[in-house]
Amino acid sequence: MRDRYGWGLIILHWLALMLIVAAFGLGQYLEDLPLSPTKLKLYSWHKWLGITVLLLLPLRMLLRALERLDHAQGLTPLEAQVSRLVHGMLYLLMLAVPLTGWLHSSAAGFPVVWLGILPLPDLVDKDKALAELFAELHRGGVNLLAILVLLHAAAAIYHHHVRRDGVLTRMAPWARKKT
Repeated sequence: MRDRYGWGLIILHWLALMLIVAAFGLGQYLEDLPLSPTKLKLYSWHKWLGITVLLLLPLRMLLRALERLDHAQGLTPLEAQVSRLVHGMLYLLMLAVPLTGWLHSSAAGFPVVWLGILPLPDLVDKDKALAELFAELHRGGVNLLAILVLLHAAAAIYHHHVRRDGVLTRMAPWARKKT
């Protein structure tokens, strides 16, 4: 049994965080931006970030499933249950948020072209009411994802600075274990 995650999972973890934070920040910025070529370009970037999170998710889930680390090591039974629940919800939202965004784009009649190169198929036909529904689902998912990411980070910081149990160093091996 190892005492930290493998480098592949560590890299995907931090890459996903950077992509999610960038997509979130860009999405927030776009909310009040007037319609312009710049706004359309930034929306494309926002979509690229989300689709990249979605495309990396199966690899991340595979690496997590193959990981030979006791995910509950150092946790109380309640903490282990909460950890499983939060991680499950994070993975579900890393699937649902980009998918609802893609569904919204499809229903609104705006194609998704990943990295400006690969046109992705529309998931539904153009439908204004459906576009509004998917936009709301996307916003709700984004908000829930943001809350869970912050709780996840707070728990890692708590384990590192208060419990001093090495939980953070499993995913951030550059952080020294506190004694």
